[in-house]
Amino acid sequence: MALATSAIDVMWIVLSAFLAVVGLALAFMLLRLAGTLSRLTGLLRTTEEKVLPIATKVGGTLDLVNLQLDKVDRVTDSAVDAADAADTAVRAVSLAVVRPVQKVSGLAKGVSHGASALFAGHDLRSAVAAGRDAAARREREIAEELAPPARLHQLPPEPEPEPPADWTDLGDDPGRGSDAA
Repeated sequence: MALATSAIDVMWIVLSAFLAVVGLALAFMLLRLAGTLSRLTGLLRTTEEKVLPIATKVGGTLDLVNLQLDKVDRVTDSAVDAADAADTAVRAVSLAVVRPVQKVSGLAKGVSHGASALFAGHDLRSAVAAGRDAAARREREIAEELAPPARLHQLPPEPEPEPPADWTDLGDDPGRGSDAA
């Protein structure tokens, strides 16, 4: 029995030594972890001290940029309004000038063709008809010349989005939907 007691005593000694080594290792690791956390706390404090003034400056800069963008927006709106007013004025002047020029040019062309037809030996009625036709043709030619050019490169229409896979189209198909029983 003395042998069994001494084996148990040895196991207790080995277990105690093992736990002491584990305790010392944990103490060493916790001490290292405390140093690391201390350095991390210092780093965070320094970063906070340096970043907060920069963040404040960035906020102020963004406020100034937003103020300038508001001014640019007002200037752009004013420029658009001025361009619209100029466009309206140009269109009004253009319409005021083009229509009389169109009519006078048509009249001159009609008189010229009518007189030519009359001198060519046609009767007065056919000469007047030829003059009217020539005047109408000339007015159409001028209108075509002054018409805005067609866009050469028009963008194709955007395709319609595809419905989701689980989409149910109720009512289009007579065999489906709420009407089908």
